[in-house]
Amino acid sequence: MAGRNAIPRTRRNFLKASASSVAAAALTPWLKAAQLGPSSQVNFTGPDSLRAHALGHGLLYGAAVDPALLDVEGMAAGNTADPYTLLVANQANILVAENAMKWGPLRPTPATFDFAPADRLMRFAALAGQRVRGHNLCWHEGLPDWFKTTATRDNARLLLVEHIQTVAGRYRGQLHSWDVVNEAVEPKDGRPDGLRNSPWLGLMGPDYIELAFQTAAIADPAAKLAYNDYGIELDTPDQTAKRGAVMMLLRRLKARNVPIHAVGVQSHLMANGPQPGVGLLNFIREARKMGLDVYITELDVNTRGLEGGPEAQDYAVAQVYRKYLGLVLPEPNVPIALTWGITNAHTPLNELNMEWAKREDGARQRPLPFDDNMGAAPAFTALRNAIDSSRPSVAAPASAPGIDPSTLYQPFRVQGSPGTSPGTTPPPSKLPPPPRVR
Repeated sequence: MAGRNAIPRTRRNFLKASASSVAAAALTPWLKAAQLGPSSQVNFTGPDSLRAHALGHGLLYGAAVDPALLDVEGMAAGNTADPYTLLVANQANILVAENAMKWGPLRPTPATFDFAPADRLMRFAALAGQRVRGHNLCWHEGLPDWFKTTATRDNARLLLVEHIQTVAGRYRGQLHSWDVVNEAVEPKDGRPDGLRNSPWLGLMGPDYIELAFQTAAIADPAAKLAYNDYGIELDTPDQTAKRGAVMMLLRRLKARNVPIHAVGVQSHLMANGPQPGVGLLNFIREARKMGLDVYITELDVNTRGLEGGPEAQDYAVAQVYRKYLGLVLPEPNVPIALTWGITNAHTPLNELNMEWAKREDGARQRPLPFDDNMGAAPAFTALRNAIDSSRPSVAAPASAPGIDPSTLYQPFRVQGSPGTSPGTTPPPSKLPPPPRVR
């Protein structure tokens, strides 16, 4: 989770409902009907899915996932019955890794990379006919332990460039977009430019942001390149100031012809308290004037301070989904909405022992479109209705095409990647002269 140190999770048994079940519609020939065990009577598979409704309105709906929880082998064999795997395959047409593409998981040592989890996600998405977003190439958190003792002013530039060349180059031409730089703005740090006092800033100066985008554009020219941040949705004084600082950064990048195509608005919202309004709407419209798309990248709704039981949580969360997505999705430069997770069974809000994630009554939070039993929560209906009312319907194919085996992801060899022979990534085009460090 951007903005928070989410921890990796191991595969665990899912709750199975013993009552009525709904058969999953076949998206492709391999995806057979399966029992999902919903806790409600809302139809949510096949033409009733978020995936189908988003496609019908020219949008992408997606979710953050942990590749370790996905039954990729069963999917490839055409016989998976895993509820979580089927839910992700049915509902999303774009995915993002929670942690698998961050520096920490990818780089166990300065000289080696572990691409196995990220490759697993790519394989899953290829089988399901889904797009993938990369998250992220440069962030002040999620760095491996060795970074503090290894990175210096002398080698930080090389570390960043080599990392982006290797990671973005590995998936060249196969990703929808990359969060190139993540959370680089923090007005409270007191800099005139609004930038965060991060390790990257301290080692390289403010031009690390431009260098990251320039390197990513060469490593993967087909990917949309985004700047991603949190705490810019509300019209509170702090978030208004941060939103202004993010806009200032975007204007600087555009003025210097830095290759940037979108800005990600993370959207970790609260069930009670202020909600997004005219400030965010104006931000989205200003981004459009600059030729930038706006991606809703990490939507969930925190109910930590909300009183009441499960029904009260569900109602409040659904209201936030309805109002927020009803505000932003009609904007023509908002083509994507992703939730940070898809089911309450797997969300950092229920898995991290942190103050911002714990309810005083000890109850589990209910921040996502599907409940602990993989059934549709009220937020699902609110999300689907917001998609339907966001823009006119578009023509959709009569049936989902089969997957061409030649298009399935086939990773090439990279030094240090487990399960592969030693090799190197293809050399990228020559980088432009590095910008001067101020």
